[in-house]
Amino acid sequence: MKKKHLAMILSNLKGFKEPKPELEQYKTPGNVAAELLWLAHSMGDIEGKIIADLGAGTGVLSIGASLMGAKKVYAVEKDKKALEIAKENAETLNIKNIEFLEVSVEEFDARVDTVIMNPPFGSQNPKADRPFLLKAFEISDVVYSIHLAKEEVRKFIEAFTRDNSFKITNRLTTTFEIPAQFFFHKKRLEQILVDIYRFERNKHG
Repeated sequence: MKKKHLAMILSNLKGFKEPKPELEQYKTPGNVAAELLWLAHSMGDIEGKIIADLGAGTGVLSIGASLMGAKKVYAVEKDKKALEIAKENAETLNIKNIEFLEVSVEEFDARVDTVIMNPPFGSQNPKADRPFLLKAFEISDVVYSIHLAKEEVRKFIEAFTRDNSFKITNRLTTTFEIPAQFFFHKKRLEQILVDIYRFERNKHG
């Protein structure tokens, strides 16, 4: 499958019906998801692997990982409505190897080969991404995550990974489109820059 084709399939998936601003629920854009999954696949972190998608939302990354040959995917999401849409999206594509779990990321404790996630950026609740990073570093040696491409965020991520015995092996910057869906959005379509990270545990700890 070509990256462009993957991006198209993921773009066509259903998004949130009633997105909650406090959970920063935005559907991961197809191009951003495809970028992350393509990198993960090229690094040998998807095919035949057990994957956890933390804060899976409507299932974009989970479904993409399944399409790229993951053995099994845990879609971890505490919002019941979002999870229902994710299930619907998976059914549309006849995907059977995703286990949908209605739990908060803190409660999830299965060990996995790779974590993929698009955590909240912390624009509404500062530090909202921390529980996601902590859980990811706890359950896997390889983590892919999306964060704002801002200097202060980069500094935080660099220090945070170091403090948790992880290192950044890759960082790609791409455009993330957010359609106006909340009352505080001024533009019809907001374009922001995000970084896609690959983190790996320092083996010598």
